Amino acid sequence: MSLQNAVKDLPSTRILLANEFENGPKMDPLKVIQIYEASDWETFIDEWVHSLKSTYISVMRPTGAGDKGIDIAGFCDADQLLGTWDNHQCKHYNAPLSFGVIAPEIGKMLWYSFSGVYKAPRACRFIAPKGASTSLSLLLTNADELKAKVLAEWSKAISGKITSTGPVTLDGKFLAYVNEFDFRIFSAEQPRTIIEAHSKTPYHRGRFGGGLPSRPRPDAVPAEIEEAEATYTSKLLDAYAEHKSETVAEVSHLDRWANLKTHFQRAREAFYHAESLRIFVREKVEPGTFEGFQTEILDGIMDTYDGEHADGYRRVTAVTDKAQSLILDAHPLNRSAFPTDRRGICHQLANDGKLTWRRS
Repeated sequence: MSLQNAVKDLPSTRILLANEFENGPKMDPLKVIQIYEASDWETFIDEWVHSLKSTYISVMRPTGAGDKGIDIAGFCDADQLLGTWDNHQCKHYNAPLSFGVIAPEIGKMLWYSFSGVYKAPRACRFIAPKGASTSLSLLLTNADELKAKVLAEWSKAISGKITSTGPVTLDGKFLAYVNEFDFRIFSAEQPRTIIEAHSKTPYHRGRFGGGLPSRPRPDAVPAEIEEAEATYTSKLLDAYAEHKSETVAEVSHLDRWANLKTHFQRAREAFYHAESLRIFVREKVEPGTFEGFQTEILDGIMDTYDGEHADGYRRVTAVTDKAQSLILDAHPLNRSAFPTDRRGICHQLANDGKLTWRRS
């Protein structure tokens, strides 16, 4: 067999990258959402809705039976279900949504808003990983046709699926309410649209990968010590005082020792570098991720911190050196954190009262 034919017989001639060999090839998020469980799908949508801080002041996600047609509600004001709100109906099926699937949910919106359980939502969006069928998509673009379809199919497809106490009859005042109802509130979102919107949340990279983008350079360190630096800088001056067995009450006192003055400046630069990392990742990763990185560093340096040191200055240099050498490959921020960030996190921890360099 020739080498050319042998290559043809291989499953693939593409060379795998190291991360693909370890984690598998990158999957299109549209394919990933297809294999979610229904609860995972609802959580995915909940993450997106919770991120819409400029649209909603709060979000509610009822669980269990009796949700009255509400999956995820976004509230625009303090009146919540009696004010301006949007309903996000999460449907996870192996096929695109059809009228038969969403019809009972439309019936619930009509009945419970008529009954005064809640005010009719401003919008009711049906969201599914395969989107809506062509026929349903067209139907949802025409409010009059949608209303006519609901009225025609009420007895067969809707009436018995609203409450557990029996069919809901479409007559009298309720019929008049339905006839006056604005059916334009109902729509179906395209899954690609939702994925793109979700990409702006801090949860997206945890679900679909991709890593963090390049970091901007940190701002220059302020010439004057800021109020937010008061604790860790004070602890550094105490450490220097113990090291020199002299009073070091002001930064200007460091002018006598070039190495300590330089160390103090590097410490401030490191602190602001770590602060820039904290701010950089704040809207890009799940809440608590940066704090988790701080905890990993704290755990990793504690033996060094608790060890015997000649003075506070020797303790801080030993601890920051240890922080730089820690192996934290399992943490999602490891590749985005420079050695300067790790040293700066030690000063953040001191600023937060978790580390103190001078023991006496």
